[in-house]
Amino acid sequence: MNSKNFSNLPLSKEMLHNLNEIGYMEMTPVQAETLPFILEGRDVIAQAKTGSGKTAAFGIGLLHKLDVKKFRVQALVLCPTRELADQVAKELRTLARFTHNIKILTLCGGAAFGPQLGSLEHGAHIIVGTPGRILKHLSKKTLSLENLETLVLDEADRMLDMGFIEEIDQVLAFAPKEKQTLLFSATYTDEIMSISNKLQKDAVSVKTVSTEVANKITERFYEAGNKLEILVNIFSTFKPENVIVFTNTKLDAKEIAESLQKQNIDALAIHGDLEQYERNDVLVQFANKSCSVLVATDVAARGLDIKELAMVVNYDIPHGEETYTHRIGRTGRAGKEGLAMTLYSVYEIEKALEYKSANRLFEDFTSLKKEKGFEMRPLYVTLVIEGGKKDKVRAGDLLGALTGDAGLAGSSIGKIDIYERQSYVAIEAKLIEHAHKKLQNGKIKGKKFSVWILS
Repeated sequence: MNSKNFSNLPLSKEMLHNLNEIGYMEMTPVQAETLPFILEGRDVIAQAKTGSGKTAAFGIGLLHKLDVKKFRVQALVLCPTRELADQVAKELRTLARFTHNIKILTLCGGAAFGPQLGSLEHGAHIIVGTPGRILKHLSKKTLSLENLETLVLDEADRMLDMGFIEEIDQVLAFAPKEKQTLLFSATYTDEIMSISNKLQKDAVSVKTVSTEVANKITERFYEAGNKLEILVNIFSTFKPENVIVFTNTKLDAKEIAESLQKQNIDALAIHGDLEQYERNDVLVQFANKSCSVLVATDVAARGLDIKELAMVVNYDIPHGEETYTHRIGRTGRAGKEGLAMTLYSVYEIEKALEYKSANRLFEDFTSLKKEKGFEMRPLYVTLVIEGGKKDKVRAGDLLGALTGDAGLAGSSIGKIDIYERQSYVAIEAKLIEHAHKKLQNGKIKGKKFSVWILS
């Protein structure tokens, strides 16, 4: 008997069928180690890196015990960032397809309070959100946790890094004492263990990091007099399809992206000063391959769900080995080989040497060359349709309009993302004007929608 089979767990036939339909063939190490205890109702503290399948681990657990007929908040998932909350909610909705009428709401700062209030008035089974916004709703009594049965702290180490511990304590004051608490963290620091001891009862401790297959990543370090020049030379030499460039400050993220654009390298910046709609636009474009380079701060990039990332560049040396590991762990996933580059100035040599190991190559930047006429242009451009879930727009409707009246081949259409009031479609760059014109003059589901090109 294969111990990694989901069928070995006491799950409903409907859930097992759905897991199979969405491609969950066997459990990852973190799922195999935690799910039996989660399903028993035990508190669990688990160490697992990004991309290990932890969302499905706690998601399957909380959905298994959910009473759909009881239209009250039964589970709360706290996340450090809006991006991670969106990603978690999206995966939970996919896992919840085995039954009808499960309502999952996302409550995060940076989004308007009013629409969230409206959604809460209609009730929800599961809430996913950031501590600050959750606390605001609790304080205003627009959210009740009196029926809460499961609390999840996702990426708890990052919530500590971002100073959320006080807000988490305040949120917990609104929750029942008797509940299941699941804590997931990439690291097991003394602070994490202290939180576990404070919030959990007889928690089962699971560490799967050593059993997970290590990402295949080639790590290179370059001393750089002119970091921007070396960055462009790295792109020219290795020609990655997509890259995240990490910087330590918001200002640098903005300036680097603008400098790359001037050199015909398609780049966007993401940092804490962007409005929520701006962040969504940037993230959608990078995820659907309408942007080649994303320049990001650590906080802004946390929770990004990019399954195939060719390269990570540390434009600035990270603050510690833990941050370095988080950053480069985004490449080389799912059996693919990844590249991780780190740049350091002459003043940062001592810092850089702290990272020296047998697996890291310290190379001469003269091996990097800028090819004449080099540029990085994305495969796709994003089309925005001013209609979404509220308008009952589905991916099939958009695909039908584009392959029907607009006459595009299915292979020319990339990722489709549908939000509450807007939809984003990646279109092959050379066909974007044609697709835009056709949709602008045509109809989707018999209705006219505003359509524009995101650039």
